[in-house]
Amino acid sequence: MTQPLSTPTLRVHRVAQDDPLAAPLLAELALEYSSRYGRTPGEVHASLREHPATAFAPPHGALLVVTRDGEAVAGGAFQRYDAHTAEVKRIWTSREHRRQGLGLFVLEQLEAEIARRGYRRIYLTTGPRQPEAVGLYLAAGYRALYDPDLPAEQIGPHPFEKQLPALGAIA
Repeated sequence: MTQPLSTPTLRVHRVAQDDPLAAPLLAELALEYSSRYGRTPGEVHASLREHPATAFAPPHGALLVVTRDGEAVAGGAFQRYDAHTAEVKRIWTSREHRRQGLGLFVLEQLEAEIARRGYRRIYLTTGPRQPEAVGLYLAAGYRALYDPDLPAEQIGPHPFEKQLPALGAIA
């Protein structure tokens, strides 16, 4: 049950967690996190599935996959954090398509969807071994909720937030 939105070169699909378009996102995230954090891909994949599929489904969440020429190249999700806050999760760009602005594109698509759902704040965390993600969130206007002068490993998960204008009611 894919619902595509369109741009000139990319297509954005709202999908369920078990949609085949989401499979590359989950598989590559598992490999990426296992290589950075020393866990097996199986352990990481299982932890990615700990969130029930309903957490990333309307009306409170979404899972977006971006395709180019039918190939999944990027994606991300959000879920309800509290009545006014959405939590962004699983931002992903395939290895072969990095450094092309796709992470920022996904983040912008998620932010637009989050605002349409009436959330006024976005919260997220990223791991201490993901400096690319830290750079992305800072460049996109997120405020770090930690002391950036501390060593990354001492901080642990790096929390961020961004305030949004309220555009509608949360369903």
